[in-house]
Amino acid sequence: MRLLRLWPDETRFDFMRLRHFSFPFSAAISIAIVVTFLTVGLNYGIDFTGGTLIEMRAKDGKADVGPIREAASGFGFGEVEVQEYGTQGGVSLRFRIQPGGEAAQTAVVEKTRDAFGSDYEFERVETVGPRVSGELVQAGTIGVILSVLAVLAYLWFRFERELAVAAIIGTLHDIVLTVGFYVLTQHEFNMTSIAAILTIVGYSLNETVVVFDRTRELLRRYKQMPTVELLNLSINTTMSRTAITSMTTILALVALVIFGGRAIEGFAQVMLAGVFICTYSAIFISSPSLIYIGLRSRQRAGAGEAALAQPAE
Repeated sequence: MRLLRLWPDETRFDFMRLRHFSFPFSAAISIAIVVTFLTVGLNYGIDFTGGTLIEMRAKDGKADVGPIREAASGFGFGEVEVQEYGTQGGVSLRFRIQPGGEAAQTAVVEKTRDAFGSDYEFERVETVGPRVSGELVQAGTIGVILSVLAVLAYLWFRFERELAVAAIIGTLHDIVLTVGFYVLTQHEFNMTSIAAILTIVGYSLNETVVVFDRTRELLRRYKQMPTVELLNLSINTTMSRTAITSMTTILALVALVIFGGRAIEGFAQVMLAGVFICTYSAIFISSPSLIYIGLRSRQRAGAGEAALAQPAE
């Protein structure tokens, strides 16, 4: 039985030639992301800004989210996030923190009870104050930093120096572009976003390790092959696996975007963008970086030192 091949084995596409376009493109995008991040910023959710969470369930088991969102938006408490959860008419409302202290947050709850109390049972009311949200920001930031540092340390010990540096460049590139997706689309950035970023870092690591493992194998097999040719061979021989992995992941994420509902739609969209970013980065950023880092120069230097160390006959 012939295995599925989305990328023919005999293909010899010159990926390295495109580095002259991918590097300037990624540099321009990264600069634009940094500028937009500093000027516009992220759209922080209640987890980070504070606010009030109300969960209620329809007494007849059928919730109509549209009228609820319209009514809640007219309360005068600013933007409100309304989502349906579960299968028994559950609805959650998230209001941003209101000026005026505890009395202002109580007014949000009372207004919501007056509007929906006749048709809905209130199951949960939770207020996140500025102090708690600040602690979540601090904990989330520390968690991301420690996780990224752990991944970078793994890459450093997993590969030789040149491969490790290129893998680190690719991983940081993926993080920047993922944050840029949040900045440009203004998707709400909350604790779920932290999970999405860490998941994308793991996917990026997986893509890079697959390509670089083949690169290291080819380095031992073809000691005299030029670096550009070797990197092209490495990518072409792993492209079938990359294509299958990416396509299956994309199909699953597209299904989540379409059928997952508002509760998971944002996470799925970010993950979908992350798959494209990580695949692009492994091929057009991490691998070409090895050319500029000098992948073959160290190997040739090592071979020359070994030759000099041999006794003359």
